[in-house]
Amino acid sequence: MQNFEQFLLDNLPKSKSIHPHYEEALQEMLLAGGKRFRPALLLGVVSAYNPLMLESAMYAAYAVELLHTYSLIHDDLPAMDNSPLRRGKPTLHTVYDEVTAILVGDALNTYSFEVLSNAPFSDYTKVKLIQELSHNGGLNGMVLGQAIDCYFENRPLDIENVEFLHKHKTAKLIAASLKMGAIIVGQEELADRLYDFGIDLGILFQIQDDILDVTQSSEEAGKLTNNDEDKNSFVTLLGLKESIVEADILADKLTKELNNFDEKLKKSLSELLTTYINRHRG
Repeated sequence: MQNFEQFLLDNLPKSKSIHPHYEEALQEMLLAGGKRFRPALLLGVVSAYNPLMLESAMYAAYAVELLHTYSLIHDDLPAMDNSPLRRGKPTLHTVYDEVTAILVGDALNTYSFEVLSNAPFSDYTKVKLIQELSHNGGLNGMVLGQAIDCYFENRPLDIENVEFLHKHKTAKLIAASLKMGAIIVGQEELADRLYDFGIDLGILFQIQDDILDVTQSSEEAGKLTNNDEDKNSFVTLLGLKESIVEADILADKLTKELNNFDEKLKKSLSELLTTYINRHRG
């Protein structure tokens, strides 16, 4: 991911204005790092089938990271999770103010599509990528999941609706990252299979996050932990022990699916995914 980090540094959002800290705030959460999991998935698919397209694919990977970062900034706002820590750094609304955090999130959201529109792909490919990112990150994807999550705080849901919540809030953007990689390299028949795999991966990712929320300190996690008691998390609904069982079942299913991919894709994704698929077992 070293090349991706350099691409990010070379393409940080910039703004020349009289505002004393707007540009610094735009860049702060991006520079704080993070797992870069979604860009790595997209680039992993591209690397498997056409490594010569990796440089061009950086635009799409960066667009996904921009959209994801905006979602974290807004998720941490006082009106939502009211979190003081993200990616090991103080959240923007605590460093500056709530208005700055809201507007920076808005800016990164729209900048993600500006970056994607400038990618060196055909117009057909760019439209397909924009459709995928906007659908899974927007009103029928991540935003819908966030809306359900906030509305039903302190209102327990059944397991089917909790899965629906986290499919939208977490899994759809992970699934879109894999599918976008397939679109870039013209593997459109594989795209839907990767999307379905990504939905399962995203649900596992959320179960693991819920497990780590109650088993890690804030310093270990890089964000506020033990903060989901009022939320519809898997641990809140199922308990820690049963959540670990569910994570194990899903991890084994994903490992089997990963092993059924062709050798190029399996090799490209295995190192990244083996670590993440089993992270709750560490």
